[in-house]
Amino acid sequence: MGVYTSGVMLDAAVKKSVVRRLRRMHGQLAGLIRMVEQEDGCVDVLLQLSAVAGALRKTAQLVLAAHIETCVRSAFTDGSEADRQQNIDELLLLFDRYGGRIK
Repeated sequence: MGVYTSGVMLDAAVKKSVVRRLRRMHGQLAGLIRMVEQEDGCVDVLLQLSAVAGALRKTAQLVLAAHIETCVRSAFTDGSEADRQQNIDELLLLFDRYGGRIK
């Protein structure tokens, strides 16, 4: 049993929000590269890095919430004991890997 074995099951609204956020972060990262290349001030770069990190955390929260509301809920209402255990194991491994720091 591997981690992240199920496909992404985001509803249309969440998917649109996640893609919009990721595109915005893509632009922010391009801006950060320019800032570093132009030797902008360290504090300015750090502020932008903090903004991107916050945006990533918020996006991770959206995906995690969607996962719990769809995949996990389905495993606990319609799935087998193996499905439930797999979801529990995946979430525990995720939180272990990231120290529970998704938010």
